[in-house]
Amino acid sequence: MTLTGLSIAEARAGLDARDFSAVELVQAHVDAAAALNPRLNAFITLTPELALAQAAGADAALGDGSAGPLAGIPLGIKDLFCTKGVRTTAGSRILDDFVPPYESTVTANLLRDGAVFLGKTNLDEFAMGSSNMTSAFGPVENPWKRAGDPGAVLVPGGSSGGSAAAVAARIAMGATGTDTGGSIRQPAALCGLAGIKPTYGRCSRWGVVAFASSLDHPGAFARTVQDSAMLLQSMAGFDPRDSTSVDRPVPDYAAACRRGVRGLRIGVPREYRADGMPEEVDRLWRQGLDWLRAAGATIVDVSLPHTRYGLATYYIVAPAEASSNLARYDGVRFGHREPGHDLTELYEHTRAAGFGEEVKRRILIGTYVLSAGYYDAYYLRAQKVRTLILHDFDQVFAEVDALLTPTTPNAAFAQGEKMDDPVAMYLNDVFTVPANMAGVPAMSVPAGLDGQGLPLGLQVIGRSWDEETVFAVAQVIEDAAGFSVLPALRAGVVR
Repeated sequence: MTLTGLSIAEARAGLDARDFSAVELVQAHVDAAAALNPRLNAFITLTPELALAQAAGADAALGDGSAGPLAGIPLGIKDLFCTKGVRTTAGSRILDDFVPPYESTVTANLLRDGAVFLGKTNLDEFAMGSSNMTSAFGPVENPWKRAGDPGAVLVPGGSSGGSAAAVAARIAMGATGTDTGGSIRQPAALCGLAGIKPTYGRCSRWGVVAFASSLDHPGAFARTVQDSAMLLQSMAGFDPRDSTSVDRPVPDYAAACRRGVRGLRIGVPREYRADGMPEEVDRLWRQGLDWLRAAGATIVDVSLPHTRYGLATYYIVAPAEASSNLARYDGVRFGHREPGHDLTELYEHTRAAGFGEEVKRRILIGTYVLSAGYYDAYYLRAQKVRTLILHDFDQVFAEVDALLTPTTPNAAFAQGEKMDDPVAMYLNDVFTVPANMAGVPAMSVPAGLDGQGLPLGLQVIGRSWDEETVFAVAQVIEDAAGFSVLPALRAGVVR
């Protein structure tokens, strides 16, 4: 196996055994990114010199016994995490040349544990999208191909599509992401990866460019459930600089992967059987339940009655918070600036030139639902429904230990498909949004292929602060599925 084909756990074992050096491991990924990124556009900014310098430092730490758990592991960092001295754009022209003077807490934690940063990965602008088509720096290509239509360029999902594509293509061993309505789990499913969204407050949001503050969840992409556990172990932890960070001990997630599911009760929410859901998605869901049953779990039918309103509620709450958060981009203090004859004109010109169409659409929606005369009818009502959604999850988790659902209603679609219908795009998150509204942990695991040879994922949802059970259930699914198919475009295979 080539160095780019190793899992994080395998690479760490190889580094400890001195089978190869961190510099050799990172150089292999630097070379792979140089070869494939011009086509995939997974990275907005590559930092090979910085990565190799960090790798040399990892080798020194490995040599003197001071190495952290991620020493020498090359990662992609979603370009929503501020990285000191490295350009951070949020996928938007309005932050085209922004270089933060500080490091986000999540990336600082990864650096503390020895991780190596290959660069900043592409994303939908300000994390607003399900396709990675709204980035100001161009779309990302999914490294997977349809069996019957290999010429079609597929989307990797969004908003964290660059992170997903980089890990799937074997040009990064893992990557950070953020999940506001499904932006880790949906691209993980479409790219055949494991993707974890922890409980809200488990990972600090300090230094992460805000989209919707009460919904944004930092998390991780990896090729295996165990690798995801290793990354989250490093990323998580209390941060006094984030008022929503919770001071709780971080469990041993990698150990939790080995727990098994014997004796667990797994819920099947009837509301997730969406009208028109493809038979192959429903079949995979049933197969996943069979795997868990065979491993000793009990399957229980449950109801989450208010989750049917999750998507509609999300598209009131999230744009409202985005409208408020994005008001800071005015061309005065930092970021892009367009000239104007007065302050109002400067604002108007800067925001018109700096924001893309999808961001403008969501700002307009958010401003509308917060406006006088509509606040009670839309935003306040949406917050009440959100409380009901959380109550549904609380009631269900009094009966079961975890839930199993599909991650997405379909496999990856081609660039250009659904682009002219924003509502069709929003429906990509129909299965993922409720977990964000409730703030509970959820994970996508690759579990099979559709009829065109594209990956499909199953979603495990857990109770708040119980990522351990999520990892345990996900590991059983991963082991049973034996998902080992590789994408057409990957390191060492450039077509």
